[in-house]
Order: sequence, then C-alpha cells, then structure tokens
Amino acid sequence: MSDTPQVLLAHHLKALRLPTFLREYDKLARQCAAEGVDHSRYLLRLAELEMIDRERRTVERRIKEARFPAVKSLDSFDFTAIPSLNKTLVLELARSEYVSRRENVIALGNSGTGKTHIALGLGLAACQKGLAVGFTTAAALVNELHEARDEKRLQRLQRQLAGLKLLIVDELGYVPLSQTGAELLFEVFSQRYERGSIIVTSNLPFDEWTGVFGSDRLTGALLDRLTHHVHILEMNGDSFRLKHSRQHIADDPQPTEPG
Repeated sequence: MSDTPQVLLAHHLKALRLPTFLREYDKLARQCAAEGVDHSRYLLRLAELEMIDRERRTVERRIKEARFPAVKSLDSFDFTAIPSLNKTLVLELARSEYVSRRENVIALGNSGTGKTHIALGLGLAACQKGLAVGFTTAAALVNELHEARDEKRLQRLQRQLAGLKLLIVDELGYVPLSQTGAELLFEVFSQRYERGSIIVTSNLPFDEWTGVFGSDRLTGALLDRLTHHVHILEMNGDSFRLKHSRQHIADDPQPTEPG
C-alpha cells in the first residue's frame, strides 16, 4: 500500500505527458530537502527541467521532420574559403527572423562552394528556434509533385509544403525541368509568396534560369516573387571538394609504375 501514491503519481504524470517530472521528481526532492529548498522552488526547478527537455525534444523532432541529408551547423563552415560570401549577413540570417518576416534567401555560386552547407546550417538554426522546416532538392521536389499529381494527392502535398515555415530547395539548375515540372515547381513557390520563406541554392546566375524553366514568362514571374523580399548570398569561389581532392593527392600521392 505504501507504493500507491508513487504508482498514481507515475500514472498521472504519464497521462499529462510530463516525462521529465516523472524521471526527476524523486531525485530532485531529495536534493532540495538536503539544501533546505522550499516546495515552491522545488516545483520551479522541476518545471524548468521539464521545459528544457521539452524544447530539446521539439528541436530533435523538427530536425527529423526536415529530412536533412546531413546535419550541419554554420560553426563548421569555413567562411575564409569563400571571400565573396557575406558572413555578417549569414550570421544575421541564423537568427531566423527573416522567417517570421516571410523573406527568402537565395545562394548563388559555382558547384562545390558550400551552398548546401549554408542552407543546411540556416535550416538547422530555424529548427532550433522550433520552426517547421523542410529540405529537398529541386529535382526530388518536382518528382514528388509529379507522383502526387498522378496519384490524385497533389493538393494534399501542396498543403503540407505550405504548412512549413521554411522550405529549402537545393540544387536548382542542375537538371532542366519539363514544362509540367516547371509549372508544378512554380506553383509551390507562388503559393509561398509572402506566406512562407524559401531558401534556394543554385549554380546558375538569374539570367540563366530560363534554361531551367524553359520559358521567359514563367522565369520572370518566378523571379518576381522570389526576389521581392530576398537576401542574396554570392558564393563564387574555388570548389571545396576539388580543393580537398587536390590536398588528398598531395598528402598521399600514388606510387608511380617503374618504367
């Protein structure tokens, strides 16, 4: 019978979805008793632990739902390697206030300069603010839209995408789009205009986007919406991957055949 209060308390805390209370209340009670802490401060400490743990779980859930190909922070990005990149602007964007203002970010530069890393870092920062984020490549998104249209669930997918506070579309321009694909992607961007933020990375300057979308009219309308409230990150420079490969070869040269 002496265990009944603990059993009931455990049941109630589980029902109220307070796992940190359940895990910590007994240990913290003994600690507070030893320190002479009153019941109000004991409850305050317990509530603070629950809030901290809940925020951590929220961030972990947001990161999982974002479907990042890798979790990368801006702390690990080498800004010195890309002098054209405005580091101050990137760090300002990491505060994620542009998301609440429904502004966009476009990172432009040649292949291998870290555009995806920057997009992932900004996406991670937004997740850490508790925001709903989604990551995809342009090609994968168009394929997903095609499949959804064929399976009569396009509107449901469009609503899911519209519900994201931040949508990251990586590698726009690497693969030319069909007319239908271009129109489907345009519709996603159009639906987010002044309703939700987008990060786009591309290896092409704006004047070459027509080659991707196949239409001057569509490209013009898209750029008009994307660039109305936008932060542009210029990221032209030497490829990180090429530089790494050259360094690897220099550090570990292959033996030459005798001859």
